Amino acid sequence: MSLVTVLNGDGIGPEIMAEATGVLLSAAKRFGFAIELQSALIGGAAIDASGSPLPSSTLDLCMRSEAVLLAAVGGPKWDTLPGSVRPERGLLDLRKGLGTYANLRPVKPHARFIAQAPLRPELLAGVDLVVVRELTGGLYFGAKRRTGNTATDECTYSVSEIERVVRIAFTMARGRRKHVTSIDKANVLETSRLWREVASRVAKDYPDVAFSIELVDSAAMHLVRRPADFDVIVTENLFGDILTDEASVLAGSIGMLPSASLGDGSRGLYEPIHGSAPDLTGRGVANPYGMILSVALLLRHSLGEEAAAISIERAVDLAVNDGIVTADGGGTSSTSDCGAAVIERLR
Repeated sequence: MSLVTVLNGDGIGPEIMAEATGVLLSAAKRFGFAIELQSALIGGAAIDASGSPLPSSTLDLCMRSEAVLLAAVGGPKWDTLPGSVRPERGLLDLRKGLGTYANLRPVKPHARFIAQAPLRPELLAGVDLVVVRELTGGLYFGAKRRTGNTATDECTYSVSEIERVVRIAFTMARGRRKHVTSIDKANVLETSRLWREVASRVAKDYPDVAFSIELVDSAAMHLVRRPADFDVIVTENLFGDILTDEASVLAGSIGMLPSASLGDGSRGLYEPIHGSAPDLTGRGVANPYGMILSVALLLRHSLGEEAAAISIERAVDLAVNDGIVTADGGGTSSTSDCGAAVIERLR
Protein backbone atom coordinates (compact mmCIF):
# COMPACT_ATOMS: atom_id res chain seq x y z
CA MET A 1 0.00 0.00 0.00
CA SER A 2 1.55 3.29 -1.13
CA LEU A 3 0.63 6.45 0.77
CA VAL A 4 0.22 9.59 -1.33
CA THR A 5 -0.40 12.98 0.26
CA VAL A 6 -2.88 15.16 -1.61
CA LEU A 7 -2.50 18.93 -1.27
CA ASN A 8 -5.35 20.75 -3.01
CA GLY A 9 -3.95 24.20 -2.26
CA ASP A 10 -5.86 27.25 -3.44
CA GLY A 11 -7.86 28.61 -6.37
CA ILE A 12 -8.53 25.96 -9.01
CA GLY A 13 -6.51 23.45 -6.98
CA PRO A 14 -9.42 21.39 -5.60
CA GLU A 15 -11.08 21.23 -9.04
CA ILE A 16 -8.10 19.90 -10.97
CA MET A 17 -7.02 17.65 -8.09
CA ALA A 18 -10.40 15.92 -8.07
CA GLU A 19 -9.83 14.87 -11.68
CA ALA A 20 -6.22 13.84 -11.08
CA THR A 21 -6.97 11.66 -8.06
CA GLY A 22 -9.86 10.08 -9.96
CA VAL A 23 -7.41 9.12 -12.70
CA LEU A 24 -4.88 7.85 -10.15
CA LEU A 25 -7.43 5.59 -8.43
CA SER A 26 -8.67 4.33 -11.80
CA ALA A 27 -5.11 3.48 -12.84
CA ALA A 28 -4.50 1.69 -9.53
CA LYS A 29 -7.58 -0.45 -10.10
CA ARG A 30 -6.67 -1.28 -13.68
CA PHE A 31 -3.01 -2.09 -13.01
CA GLY A 32 -3.51 -3.78 -9.66
CA PHE A 33 -1.49 -1.71 -7.21
CA ALA A 34 -2.73 -0.50 -3.82
CA ILE A 35 -2.76 3.19 -2.98
CA GLU A 36 -3.98 5.31 -0.08
CA LEU A 37 -4.71 9.02 -0.45
CA GLN A 38 -4.62 11.41 2.51
CA SER A 39 -5.34 15.13 2.23
CA ALA A 40 -3.72 18.04 4.05
CA LEU A 41 -3.65 21.84 3.87
CA ILE A 42 -0.99 24.07 2.33
CA GLY A 43 -0.76 27.66 1.09
CA GLY A 44 -3.55 30.16 1.58
CA ALA A 45 -6.04 27.54 2.78
CA ALA A 46 -3.57 26.53 5.48
CA ILE A 47 -2.98 30.16 6.48
CA ASP A 48 -6.72 30.66 6.91
CA ALA A 49 -7.02 27.52 9.03
CA SER A 50 -3.84 27.65 11.11
CA GLY A 51 -1.89 30.83 10.40
CA SER A 52 0.91 28.89 8.69
CA PRO A 53 1.38 28.22 4.96
CA LEU A 54 2.88 24.82 5.84
CA PRO A 55 1.50 23.40 9.11
CA SER A 56 3.74 20.87 10.84
CA SER A 57 1.01 18.23 10.45
CA THR A 58 1.14 18.68 6.67
CA LEU A 59 4.91 18.34 6.51
CA ASP A 60 4.81 15.30 8.81
CA LEU A 61 2.28 13.57 6.54
CA CYS A 62 4.34 14.39 3.44
CA MET A 63 7.47 12.99 5.08
CA ARG A 64 5.64 9.69 5.74
CA SER A 65 4.37 9.41 2.18
CA GLU A 66 5.81 7.75 -0.89
CA ALA A 67 4.82 10.79 -2.93
CA VAL A 68 3.06 14.15 -2.72
CA LEU A 69 0.55 15.58 -5.19
CA LEU A 70 0.16 19.36 -5.13
CA ALA A 71 -2.24 21.47 -7.20
CA ALA A 72 -1.36 25.15 -6.71
CA VAL A 73 -1.00 27.79 -4.00
CA GLY A 74 -1.59 31.52 -3.67
CA GLY A 75 -4.05 34.19 -4.70
CA PRO A 76 -4.80 37.89 -4.27
CA LYS A 77 -6.42 37.27 -0.90
CA TRP A 78 -2.98 36.73 0.64
CA ASP A 79 -0.86 39.09 -1.50
CA THR A 80 -0.45 41.69 1.25
CA LEU A 81 1.04 39.24 3.76
CA PRO A 82 4.77 39.40 4.59
CA GLY A 83 6.95 37.15 2.46
CA SER A 84 7.70 34.82 5.37
CA VAL A 85 4.06 33.79 5.73
CA ARG A 86 2.73 34.02 2.16
CA PRO A 87 1.29 30.87 0.53
CA GLU A 88 4.34 30.49 -1.73
CA ARG A 89 6.53 30.18 1.37
CA GLY A 90 4.73 26.95 2.18
CA LEU A 91 5.75 25.50 -1.17
CA LEU A 92 9.39 26.56 -0.77
CA ASP A 93 9.54 25.09 2.73
CA LEU A 94 7.91 21.86 1.56
CA ARG A 95 10.51 21.41 -1.16
CA LYS A 96 13.27 22.07 1.34
CA GLY A 97 11.75 19.72 3.93
CA LEU A 98 11.37 16.89 1.44
CA GLY A 99 14.88 17.44 0.07
CA THR A 100 13.56 17.61 -3.49
CA TYR A 101 16.41 19.51 -5.08
CA ALA A 102 15.80 18.72 -8.76
CA ASN A 103 12.70 19.98 -10.57
CA LEU A 104 11.97 18.23 -13.88
CA ARG A 105 9.74 20.05 -16.35
CA PRO A 106 9.15 18.23 -19.65
CA VAL A 107 7.91 20.21 -22.65
CA LYS A 108 6.56 18.33 -25.66
CA PRO A 109 3.86 20.23 -27.55
CA HIS A 110 0.75 18.31 -28.53
CA ALA A 111 -0.25 18.84 -32.16
CA ARG A 112 -3.69 20.09 -31.06
CA PHE A 113 -2.12 22.91 -29.04
CA ILE A 114 0.54 24.01 -31.51
CA ALA A 115 -1.96 26.34 -33.15
CA GLN A 116 -2.46 28.00 -29.75
CA ALA A 117 1.25 28.72 -29.30
CA PRO A 118 2.55 32.19 -30.19
CA LEU A 119 5.43 30.73 -32.22
CA ARG A 120 5.25 29.66 -35.85
CA PRO A 121 4.27 25.97 -36.10
CA GLU A 122 7.44 25.05 -37.99
CA LEU A 123 9.54 26.19 -35.00
CA LEU A 124 7.70 23.74 -32.75
CA ALA A 125 8.19 20.68 -34.95
CA GLY A 126 10.19 18.09 -33.04
CA VAL A 127 10.30 20.00 -29.74
CA ASP A 128 10.85 17.52 -26.89
CA LEU A 129 12.90 18.92 -24.04
CA VAL A 130 13.25 18.68 -20.27
CA VAL A 131 14.42 21.48 -17.99
CA VAL A 132 16.18 20.28 -14.82
CA ARG A 133 16.05 23.16 -12.37
CA GLU A 134 17.99 23.22 -9.10
CA LEU A 135 15.30 23.75 -6.50
CA THR A 136 16.61 24.29 -2.98
CA GLY A 137 19.52 26.71 -3.33
CA GLY A 138 20.35 30.08 -4.84
CA LEU A 139 18.60 33.40 -4.35
CA TYR A 140 15.31 31.92 -3.18
CA PHE A 141 16.87 30.37 -0.12
CA GLY A 142 19.68 32.82 0.60
CA ALA A 143 19.70 35.34 3.44
CA LYS A 144 17.43 38.32 2.88
CA ARG A 145 17.98 41.71 4.45
CA ARG A 146 16.46 45.17 4.22
CA THR A 147 18.10 48.19 5.81
CA GLY A 148 16.81 51.69 5.16
CA ASN A 149 16.75 52.15 1.41
CA THR A 150 18.71 48.96 0.66
CA ALA A 151 17.55 45.38 0.12
CA THR A 152 19.78 42.31 -0.26
CA ASP A 153 19.10 38.78 -1.46
CA GLU A 154 22.04 36.44 -1.07
CA CYS A 155 22.80 33.80 -3.72
CA THR A 156 24.86 30.85 -2.52
CA TYR A 157 25.71 27.51 -4.11
CA SER A 158 28.02 24.72 -3.02
CA VAL A 159 29.88 22.23 -5.18
CA SER A 160 27.75 19.36 -3.88
CA GLU A 161 24.46 21.17 -4.60
CA ILE A 162 25.50 21.78 -8.19
CA GLU A 163 26.99 18.36 -8.79
CA ARG A 164 23.97 16.35 -7.66
CA VAL A 165 21.49 18.17 -9.91
CA VAL A 166 23.85 18.13 -12.91
CA ARG A 167 24.23 14.36 -12.53
CA ILE A 168 20.47 13.95 -12.64
CA ALA A 169 20.44 15.89 -15.91
CA PHE A 170 23.11 13.67 -17.46
CA THR A 171 21.39 10.50 -16.28
CA MET A 172 18.15 11.67 -17.89
CA ALA A 173 19.93 12.58 -21.11
CA ARG A 174 21.25 9.04 -21.44
CA GLY A 175 17.67 7.85 -21.84
CA ARG A 176 16.81 10.60 -24.32
CA ARG A 177 18.82 12.24 -27.13
CA LYS A 178 22.06 12.40 -25.16
CA HIS A 179 22.63 16.14 -25.02
CA VAL A 180 22.87 18.34 -21.91
CA THR A 181 22.94 22.15 -22.05
CA SER A 182 24.08 23.87 -18.86
CA ILE A 183 22.86 27.45 -18.50
CA ASP A 184 24.56 30.06 -16.34
CA LYS A 185 25.70 33.72 -16.21
CA ALA A 186 29.39 33.04 -15.71
CA ASN A 187 30.47 36.28 -17.38
CA VAL A 188 29.04 38.17 -14.39
CA LEU A 189 28.19 35.96 -11.39
CA GLU A 190 30.64 34.09 -9.17
CA THR A 191 28.04 31.41 -8.39
CA SER A 192 27.70 30.84 -12.13
CA ARG A 193 31.45 30.52 -12.52
CA LEU A 194 31.39 27.77 -9.89
CA TRP A 195 28.36 26.21 -11.62
CA ARG A 196 30.23 26.12 -14.94
CA GLU A 197 33.34 24.59 -13.39
CA VAL A 198 31.39 21.83 -11.67
CA ALA A 199 29.14 21.08 -14.66
CA SER A 200 32.13 20.88 -16.98
CA ARG A 201 33.89 18.46 -14.61
CA VAL A 202 30.81 16.25 -14.22
CA ALA A 203 30.37 16.16 -17.99
CA LYS A 204 33.65 14.25 -18.31
CA ASP A 205 32.04 11.33 -16.46
CA TYR A 206 29.47 11.02 -19.25
CA PRO A 207 31.50 10.79 -22.48
CA ASP A 208 28.49 9.36 -24.33
CA VAL A 209 26.48 12.56 -23.71
CA ALA A 210 27.11 15.74 -25.67
CA PHE A 211 27.62 18.78 -23.45
CA SER A 212 27.23 22.47 -24.18
CA ILE A 213 27.09 25.71 -22.18
CA GLU A 214 25.01 28.82 -22.81
CA LEU A 215 24.62 32.11 -21.00
CA VAL A 216 21.09 32.56 -19.70
CA ASP A 217 20.27 35.60 -21.82
CA SER A 218 21.40 33.82 -24.98
CA ALA A 219 19.54 30.66 -23.97
CA ALA A 220 16.33 32.63 -23.43
CA MET A 221 16.57 33.83 -27.02
CA HIS A 222 17.43 30.41 -28.44
CA LEU A 223 14.57 28.78 -26.55
CA VAL A 224 12.10 30.59 -28.79
CA ARG A 225 14.22 30.75 -31.97
CA ARG A 226 15.34 27.11 -32.12
CA PRO A 227 13.62 25.17 -29.31
CA ALA A 228 13.93 21.80 -31.07
CA ASP A 229 17.72 21.94 -30.62
CA PHE A 230 17.44 21.45 -26.85
CA ASP A 231 17.26 18.04 -25.19
CA VAL A 232 18.03 18.36 -21.45
CA ILE A 233 18.64 21.79 -19.94
CA VAL A 234 20.12 22.09 -16.44
CA THR A 235 20.35 25.37 -14.56
CA GLU A 236 20.11 27.07 -11.19
CA ASN A 237 16.96 27.98 -9.28
CA LEU A 238 16.17 31.51 -10.48
CA PHE A 239 17.15 30.94 -14.11
CA GLY A 240 15.21 27.69 -14.14
CA ASP A 241 12.10 29.34 -12.77
CA ILE A 242 12.13 31.97 -15.51
CA LEU A 243 13.14 29.71 -18.41
CA THR A 244 10.55 27.04 -17.62
CA ASP A 245 7.79 29.62 -17.72
CA GLU A 246 9.16 30.82 -21.04
CA ALA A 247 9.28 27.22 -22.29
CA SER A 248 5.65 26.74 -21.32
CA VAL A 249 4.56 28.87 -24.30
CA LEU A 250 6.03 26.21 -26.57
CA ALA A 251 3.29 23.84 -25.43
CA GLY A 252 0.53 26.23 -26.43
CA SER A 253 -0.96 26.19 -22.94
CA ILE A 254 0.65 26.28 -19.53
CA GLY A 255 -2.20 24.03 -18.39
CA MET A 256 -0.71 21.07 -20.26
CA LEU A 257 2.61 20.91 -18.45
CA PRO A 258 3.42 18.70 -15.43
CA SER A 259 6.47 18.71 -13.20
CA ALA A 260 8.30 16.44 -10.78
CA SER A 261 10.53 17.54 -7.91
CA LEU A 262 12.94 14.78 -6.87
CA GLY A 263 15.69 14.19 -4.34
CA ASP A 264 18.02 11.32 -3.55
CA GLY A 265 15.31 8.74 -2.85
CA SER A 266 12.14 7.76 -4.70
CA ARG A 267 9.85 10.19 -2.88
CA GLY A 268 8.86 13.17 -4.99
CA LEU A 269 6.58 16.18 -5.18
CA TYR A 270 4.39 16.37 -8.28
CA GLU A 271 2.49 19.41 -9.53
CA PRO A 272 1.45 21.22 -12.71
CA ILE A 273 3.62 24.23 -13.44
CA HIS A 274 0.77 26.73 -13.50
CA GLY A 275 -0.57 28.79 -10.60
CA SER A 276 -3.87 28.82 -8.74
CA ALA A 277 -5.69 30.86 -11.45
CA PRO A 278 -8.14 32.60 -9.09
CA ASP A 279 -9.99 34.10 -12.06
CA LEU A 280 -11.01 30.59 -13.17
CA THR A 281 -11.96 29.27 -9.74
CA GLY A 282 -15.37 27.67 -9.46
CA ARG A 283 -16.19 27.97 -13.15
CA GLY A 284 -15.34 24.40 -14.16
CA VAL A 285 -13.14 25.54 -17.04
CA ALA A 286 -9.62 24.93 -15.69
CA ASN A 287 -7.41 22.59 -17.71
CA PRO A 288 -6.66 19.50 -15.55
CA TYR A 289 -4.28 17.80 -17.97
CA GLY A 290 -1.08 19.21 -16.41
CA MET A 291 -2.27 17.91 -13.03
CA ILE A 292 -3.19 14.51 -14.52
CA LEU A 293 0.16 14.24 -16.32
CA SER A 294 1.83 15.00 -12.98
CA VAL A 295 0.14 11.82 -11.72
CA ALA A 296 1.88 9.94 -14.54
CA LEU A 297 5.24 11.33 -13.39
CA LEU A 298 4.42 10.26 -9.82
CA LEU A 299 3.72 6.71 -10.95
CA ARG A 300 6.93 6.62 -12.99
CA HIS A 301 9.42 8.16 -10.56
CA SER A 302 8.06 7.37 -7.07
CA LEU A 303 5.96 4.21 -7.38
CA GLY A 304 7.73 2.48 -10.25
CA GLU A 305 4.47 1.89 -12.14
CA GLU A 306 5.78 2.63 -15.62
CA ALA A 307 2.97 0.85 -17.49
CA ALA A 308 0.35 2.88 -15.64
CA ALA A 309 2.29 6.10 -16.28
CA ILE A 310 2.47 5.41 -20.02
CA SER A 311 -1.23 4.55 -20.12
CA ILE A 312 -2.21 7.83 -18.50
CA GLU A 313 -0.03 9.80 -20.91
CA ARG A 314 -1.58 7.95 -23.85
CA ALA A 315 -5.09 8.47 -22.47
CA VAL A 316 -4.47 12.23 -22.23
CA ASP A 317 -3.10 12.22 -25.76
CA LEU A 318 -6.17 10.39 -27.06
CA ALA A 319 -8.55 12.71 -25.23
CA VAL A 320 -6.85 15.78 -26.69
CA ASN A 321 -6.82 14.20 -30.16
CA ASP A 322 -10.56 13.73 -29.81
CA GLY A 323 -11.00 17.43 -29.10
CA ILE A 324 -11.80 17.12 -25.41
CA VAL A 325 -10.02 20.28 -24.31
CA THR A 326 -10.83 23.34 -22.26
CA ALA A 327 -10.94 26.91 -23.54
CA ASP A 328 -7.15 27.38 -23.38
CA GLY A 329 -6.89 24.78 -26.14
CA GLY A 330 -9.68 26.29 -28.18
CA GLY A 331 -12.26 23.80 -26.90
CA THR A 332 -15.47 23.92 -24.90
CA SER A 333 -14.97 20.93 -22.57
CA SER A 334 -15.20 21.35 -18.81
CA THR A 335 -12.63 20.33 -16.21
CA SER A 336 -14.68 17.27 -15.33
CA ASP A 337 -15.19 16.39 -19.00
CA CYS A 338 -11.43 16.13 -19.41
CA GLY A 339 -10.98 13.96 -16.32
CA ALA A 340 -13.80 11.63 -17.37
CA ALA A 341 -12.34 11.35 -20.87
CA VAL A 342 -8.97 10.20 -19.52
CA ILE A 343 -10.58 7.62 -17.23
CA GLU A 344 -12.70 6.31 -20.09
CA ARG A 345 -9.64 5.84 -22.28
CA LEU A 346 -7.72 4.19 -19.45
CA ARG A 347 -10.43 1.54 -19.26
